[in-house]
Amino acid sequence: MRGYKTYHRKKILFFFMVCLVLMLILMGRLVYLMVFESEYYSQKALQLHERERSIKAARGEILDRNGKVLASNRTVCTISVIHSQIEDADAVTRLLCEQLGLSEETVRKKVEKVSSIEKIKSNVSKEIGDRIRKADLAGVKVDEDYKRYYPYGTLASKVLGFTGADNQGIIGLEVIYEDKMRGTDGIIYTVTDARGVELDAVGESRMDPQAGNSLKVSIDINIQSYATMLAEQVMKAKEAEGVSILSMNPKTGEIYACVNVPEFDLNQPYTLTEQYLQLRGEKLTDNTQDELNRMWRNNCINDTYEPGSTFKVITAAAGLSEGVVREENRFHCPGFCVVEDRRIRCHKYGGHGSEDFVQATMNSCNPVFVAVGLALGPETYYEYFEKFGLLQKTGIDLPGEANTIMHKKEDIGLVELATMSFGQSFQVTPVQLLTTVSSIVNGGNRITPHFATGIVDADGNSVEEFSYPVRQGIVSEEVSARMRAILERVVSDGGGKNGQVEGYAVGGKTATSQTLPRGSGRYISSFIGFAPADDPQIITLVVIQAPKGVYYGGTIAAPVVRKLYENILPYLEIEKSSKDTERE
Repeated sequence: MRGYKTYHRKKILFFFMVCLVLMLILMGRLVYLMVFESEYYSQKALQLHERERSIKAARGEILDRNGKVLASNRTVCTISVIHSQIEDADAVTRLLCEQLGLSEETVRKKVEKVSSIEKIKSNVSKEIGDRIRKADLAGVKVDEDYKRYYPYGTLASKVLGFTGADNQGIIGLEVIYEDKMRGTDGIIYTVTDARGVELDAVGESRMDPQAGNSLKVSIDINIQSYATMLAEQVMKAKEAEGVSILSMNPKTGEIYACVNVPEFDLNQPYTLTEQYLQLRGEKLTDNTQDELNRMWRNNCINDTYEPGSTFKVITAAAGLSEGVVREENRFHCPGFCVVEDRRIRCHKYGGHGSEDFVQATMNSCNPVFVAVGLALGPETYYEYFEKFGLLQKTGIDLPGEANTIMHKKEDIGLVELATMSFGQSFQVTPVQLLTTVSSIVNGGNRITPHFATGIVDADGNSVEEFSYPVRQGIVSEEVSARMRAILERVVSDGGGKNGQVEGYAVGGKTATSQTLPRGSGRYISSFIGFAPADDPQIITLVVIQAPKGVYYGGTIAAPVVRKLYENILPYLEIEKSSKDTERE
């Protein structure tokens, strides 16, 4: 009996000790959670009762070189509902349908959805947002937001680009400099009870948004506007498929204007314009996205073309640099030349007869430039392509830059070399051609074309200044000076006469190239001109796609540069030429 009692007491003592140990473990765990992990679990508890809504940060503006706003923001509202806080679902549904123009089915589905917060509509005008807020219905939230706004509508549309519904850049400068302009969103915090109803006594707390910085660009709104007007005029007069004008500082690479008509409305970027629809005509497809992508393309950057005779500037520079030709060398043009089994015509059917190299450039004589190309030889000519930077992208700060379409070195025979020498059988982008010619006439420095010049804060203080690569020694200073003198003669006495500007010495080169397939009757007319000829401060390329009627570059493209320069050279405070002043 005594043994039984002893055993029973031991069993109770063991059970008691086990319970004591378990209690100590639980107490230790409780102390650990309440003392050492209190902050973590307090935060977890807060998250269960906390609701948060984002406050969109204002996107930085885009400013032209003079500080004029090219892209800004307009205040809009985002309308949301919180299911657990709604007291009268019918009233909320009715109000939102009336004010937002949405169907009852759409709104009611979101109002009755059990979720922490449900967005009804974004980009709502502030006026409507204020009316909804004034109604003061429980569970309806009206948060201010920002929508991108472009005060000049279509101007420089394919350069600036636009943003999407989330205010994120889609194309153009908006996407390239997204990180600079985006800003940091803020947050509104509210505390709720177990049912999800906001506690008025606690109120709201917020982390304010930080606005993005503004982007300063080299575009001059006055030059861009006037260039756009000229492009639209010539497009209408010549019933062309498109006109591009690219104007920049040949010494720095800063682009003053980049025009690609037809442009599109930046404030309605997903709407195909009437002008675009008319141009596409029967070619218009049912794929809306493909058509939008086509409408948004920047022809100066994204597309290549055969440059034609404007490329003779590059052939001439290579020939002078290599010493295979000099200005005084004489040639005879019978109106054609024969390379292997190919008869290559000059644009003047009867030929130019006897002429020196300067006269051949003024006359844009194909046989003479074929002779220069053949004298250079395939290997050397290809080396100059590489040296001038034509086989690499320019590095311009816009997305989707196309590369040069060029023969492989081993595939360049005498016929290919002959056609290349006057700008056919390969393709470049307009920005590549303009950059290369700039490098030849600016003293021999390969500059990087660009739009962005720096970043400024909301107060206009400089945050960052951009710099771009410059490669020296493309051609020598001597060759550059000789090329400027030759190209001045082209405008003063040659095929570029229609590019003359009273009071200024202008250098340049015309081109008229036939599009593929040959014999289609479609041409590309262009002119590249710079001023002043002896010290270029501005250089411009005009490209007219498929003009009707007269299509010669010297006849229809050169006058566009003349009209542009007549207005903007005085505006840029470029002094008149002393030679022309003496003539006056």
